[in-house]
Amino acid sequence: MGWWSKNQGVVYKPVEEVDVSPESDEVYLRLDVKAPRMVGFLIKIAAWVLESRIIGALLVYILKVENLIHKFISFAELKEPPLYVPYHPWEDLEEKEVKSIPSELSPPEKVLQAVDCLPLRSDVTVNVQKPSFIRWAIQDYSKAYISGETTPLMVAQCFLDAVRDSSNPPLHMSFFINYYAEDILKQATESTLRYERGEPISILDGVPIAIKDEIDCMPYPTTGGTKWLHKLRHCIDDACCVKHLRSCGAVLVGKTNMHELGVGISGINPHYGASRNPYDSTKVSGGSSGGSAAVVSAGLCPVALGIDGGGSVRLPASLCGIVGFKPTFGRVSHLGVLPLNWTVGMVGILAGTVEDAIIVYAAISGKLPPNQPTTLLPKINLPLLKSTNSTRYRLAKYTKWFNDCSDDIKSCCNQALDRLYEHYGWETIDVTIPEIEVMRIAHYLTIGSECYAAISPHLKNMDRTELGCDARVALRLYSSFSSKEYLIAQRIRNRQMQFYMSIFKRADVIVTPTTGITAYPIDDNALKYGDFDYKSGASLVQYQTAGNFLGLPAISVPVGYDKLGMPIGLQFIGRPWSESTLLHLAFASQVMSIPIYKKPKVFYNLLNKRELL
Repeated sequence: MGWWSKNQGVVYKPVEEVDVSPESDEVYLRLDVKAPRMVGFLIKIAAWVLESRIIGALLVYILKVENLIHKFISFAELKEPPLYVPYHPWEDLEEKEVKSIPSELSPPEKVLQAVDCLPLRSDVTVNVQKPSFIRWAIQDYSKAYISGETTPLMVAQCFLDAVRDSSNPPLHMSFFINYYAEDILKQATESTLRYERGEPISILDGVPIAIKDEIDCMPYPTTGGTKWLHKLRHCIDDACCVKHLRSCGAVLVGKTNMHELGVGISGINPHYGASRNPYDSTKVSGGSSGGSAAVVSAGLCPVALGIDGGGSVRLPASLCGIVGFKPTFGRVSHLGVLPLNWTVGMVGILAGTVEDAIIVYAAISGKLPPNQPTTLLPKINLPLLKSTNSTRYRLAKYTKWFNDCSDDIKSCCNQALDRLYEHYGWETIDVTIPEIEVMRIAHYLTIGSECYAAISPHLKNMDRTELGCDARVALRLYSSFSSKEYLIAQRIRNRQMQFYMSIFKRADVIVTPTTGITAYPIDDNALKYGDFDYKSGASLVQYQTAGNFLGLPAISVPVGYDKLGMPIGLQFIGRPWSESTLLHLAFASQVMSIPIYKKPKVFYNLLNKRELL
């Protein structure tokens, strides 16, 4: 297993003595979370008890013991030094079938380069007989605008009608925290005039894009899903990634709902409502970027931005049947993003198609502001999806971990791998990834510590009742993590980085399901006080922590559905700076899955066309 027990903690073997080959004697430790789901009045009582000085401290101590935090972190012994920030050194990977673009280009110029890499929309479905459902993509919007079939202003008006419809009974989808009709119509009018003059800025001109309410976007306040944070931290400018999109002519349509402070995975917000899943409005959309995932899934936008600190982009993307893409740590500027998790958070993209993720990735990535410290960034590679895609990729699979999910997910994701092998000949190789559960716990401790450090100065002078009860419970647990525990977690980060780099010597990517379970029902009792479900949360994020903890790029693409019709995602995790490889793989998976895609129950056709829907 890579360790042996000693008193309360464990003593970890040196990294060089741990085997990552399939013949390893590593004992796989299955996910075993011990915490009750708390909703309604129960979570209100739990918040009050946990915040009490004596009883609360005792309960927190018991929770940390029962959930192996003390065993694997608090009292552990290991030799590796800490790795505080997962900045990766420059590396020319020589990815295949790519187009390299200079980071110094302007966002519209980079978008133009990205479009040149993409196939025509008609080519994507040429081998698909009567696809049941294909989403409108950025190329469809641009084509409709150029041809005069519709205008950005007409789309904006349809968008506003759809938001109003989805916000009212019986749907109550709660997609947005804020949207200003006047500002949206103003942007759309300006874009329409540019098309009338024959001068669109880029293919993104007039395309509606939503922004998670953790990212600054004028003229909106940035709430972080709270009722109070925007009063203490005023939004005075666009975030860097938003500036790039605005410079491309995109119509920024508002701030999407999110789990309060990003501390949960359900997307249920007691202040702004539960962002509901378009495939079944009685179920969660996921968190914390649930609103961004839901608006894309429901057809309101082809793309939205989110923040991925613990799977918070890929997780809701998987639950809502869309693409979720998180680049390498440091690839996209975090200037203008709420500083809730400094070393694990990353701007991510939620998109209806892989092609749309590529376009927006090109727009927001590249040269960082001079005041943002980072290592030298390697060149930006974009996948040439027009090519024959003849590269023979090697996919690393840790079978015990891969299969540690629901039966429907296991079957669906294994079938997806079979399709990739049969059509492309891509080889799946067996590996062992040591200490997976240890990394999940270390990541939880890291993101929790950083979130509490960011929020704690504000807690001293505020009424705790302004927080949702689930956020209060989470912050109470986060406050119990010591500096010693945080330090040990960073030493575990160092170990895991070495394990993963060793695996990448044998394979191009690591493949897993995106989540261990599909979207679960919303408990009506959670709507008022929130939902604290650590067990379901752990099942949802169990495959995603490497992307955040180690700063690796990762992407989730929809590949099927469970027996109840809820979406299932397949995830590819890449070596640092290998975004092009991941996008190649995701596009290939998308092409293979097009025949089985299903239309969400809540869906809005903003282009009012029927050719592909």
